[in-house]
Amino acid sequence: MKVRYLLFFIWTHLMAAQSVEPVVWNTSVEKGEENRFTLVFEATIAPHWHLYSQFLEEGGALPTEFIFDEMGYKRLGGVNESETITAFDQVFQMDLSFFDLQAKFQQEIEVTDGNLTQLAVEVNYQACDDELCIFRSETFVFSLDGKEAVSSLTTDERSETLAAAMQLPLTQTEFLDSVLTEEASNSHWNIFFLGFIGGLLALLTPCVFPMIPLTVSFFLKQATSRSKGVSNALLYTFFIIFIYGLLSLPFHFIDSLNPEILNTIATNVTLNLIFFGVFVFFAFSFFGFYELTLPAQWGSRSDQATGFRGGIGIFFMALTLAIVSFSCTGPILGSLLAGSLTADGGAVQLTAGMLGFGIALGLPFGLFALFPNSLKALPKSGGWMTTVKVVLGFLELALALKFLSNADLVAHWNLLKREVFIGIWALIALLLSLYLFGLYRFKHEAKQPLGKPRLAFAALTLLFTAFLVVGLFSKENTLKLLSGFPPPEFYSIQPGVSDCPLGLNCFKDYETGREAALQAYKPMLLDFTGWACVNCRKMEENVWADPEVFALLKEHYIIISLYVDDRKKLSETETFNYQYPDGRIKEINTVGKKWATFQAINFNTASQPYYIQMHPNGSLLNGSLQYSNVPTFKKWLQEGLERFSKAPKAQYFNF
Repeated sequence: MKVRYLLFFIWTHLMAAQSVEPVVWNTSVEKGEENRFTLVFEATIAPHWHLYSQFLEEGGALPTEFIFDEMGYKRLGGVNESETITAFDQVFQMDLSFFDLQAKFQQEIEVTDGNLTQLAVEVNYQACDDELCIFRSETFVFSLDGKEAVSSLTTDERSETLAAAMQLPLTQTEFLDSVLTEEASNSHWNIFFLGFIGGLLALLTPCVFPMIPLTVSFFLKQATSRSKGVSNALLYTFFIIFIYGLLSLPFHFIDSLNPEILNTIATNVTLNLIFFGVFVFFAFSFFGFYELTLPAQWGSRSDQATGFRGGIGIFFMALTLAIVSFSCTGPILGSLLAGSLTADGGAVQLTAGMLGFGIALGLPFGLFALFPNSLKALPKSGGWMTTVKVVLGFLELALALKFLSNADLVAHWNLLKREVFIGIWALIALLLSLYLFGLYRFKHEAKQPLGKPRLAFAALTLLFTAFLVVGLFSKENTLKLLSGFPPPEFYSIQPGVSDCPLGLNCFKDYETGREAALQAYKPMLLDFTGWACVNCRKMEENVWADPEVFALLKEHYIIISLYVDDRKKLSETETFNYQYPDGRIKEINTVGKKWATFQAINFNTASQPYYIQMHPNGSLLNGSLQYSNVPTFKKWLQEGLERFSKAPKAQYFNF
């Protein structure tokens, strides 16, 4: 499924460069009996291109999809489509049903609201030729009273006016060339370190650990000399690192399409729910209820290819290790993937994490080849590796809850408030403690002696449980170490809690905030943030919470927090289309899309957290700031305030 989406994102990027529109739609309405109508969608398809059926199997092209809101009407049955052709598709390497040259779709509806005169239908579709694919989402408006219907996707005067309002008349824009990003490289090193830790954990699992002495011994025994055996083992190590680094390459293509794509994917409610389900599925595989494996033929073919001599054979040996160890490494890699997508700079950070994982996984093979006598010091395989897998299962459950929380925050369901989240984490930690103390065990798990390392880890886990419980009932934020993982403090079950960080006054609309800044004559702090942004929570709970920083924000600034992942729908009068310079049109129909586009247009970036200091007259007070620390953020605020105090008040009314 993921490969499929990667393919169409890459092909869409290539296709956009050629400005080809291979599918042209025409729509009409046929009046039936009483309140019944038939909506007709006719597609004219360019030669050599295919538009795909609604009914396709997983793993191939994206099916054509029709989305109806059914407000004031109801559908009678599904969407009927004209006859398709089923044949082998060269792009997806499988049999697919598609349309050639012409396609027709019909949907019968019955109107239940007598005042309904127009309705809109969204169509999502993919079209491919032998080399390229495009993906499009279009909205068609149907008139039921015989009058001309105006499509919501045409760039009419209202859209042009609203789009123009998104462009700020900024001055002092030279400050935008001095973005403070000292911490960005640190975040890459952080995720590299996390990937390295993940690789070390994978080493301790039953899928990988027993392979170390066997593989090293194989290279040393099969080689004509010890130096040749060492060089082969080192090459094997390199290929392991190379393979895992290569897995992140497609995400760089995705990132190049549109800076907002990875953030959109990461904050998508449906995708976060899928991640939640997948992580729970991973957890139960670690608990031993079932085993995850890639298709058996993959491992067989890779294993057969190891018979090649030289570097090619060694490469396929490394690939075989990656495939056969998937049941243990897959969930860890999934955690790394999801964590990188939810962070700023996802593609680069994913590569850093994958390289860290590959280095940790491959390093022992090279080191033991250099120092073969050290193999005797390796602990023997045994039940302790099963314990490691179970512990990883509990960690997967804890991570799964984070993705459910992301969906809850973005969609404003108000289900998984901060206290509920921390309470569930405390329960997971308690269950892990009881397991490590030997009070219960999982299916197919033999009884094991409780060694000192296991008891020590059980005690630490119990202390962590107590830490969570104390933090749950403490009035102070004692959980700063976990900043970014639980929901923000203001997302609480307690009544009357401010919906702004740390109880500060803030505005969630630019114009409203600017009006307040005009009246108070204070500088504006534009806080581009997100409900599912981990680094945003870390900044608020660790940097903004500093007493001196907090005082500066509270007393001297009008804070405007703009959530780029807010899925709240805009009203019909607020919805509009923004046309990019390359001709692409983006429908702005949610609060998050509005502020994400607002950020991209004016500041040419899509990362969060992202902070801007502005005078109410539109002049920038200094450069922008991203994820930072207390001294840097405080100095940045003080510099902005100093420039604001020197600005002529006459300019105050020129905005």
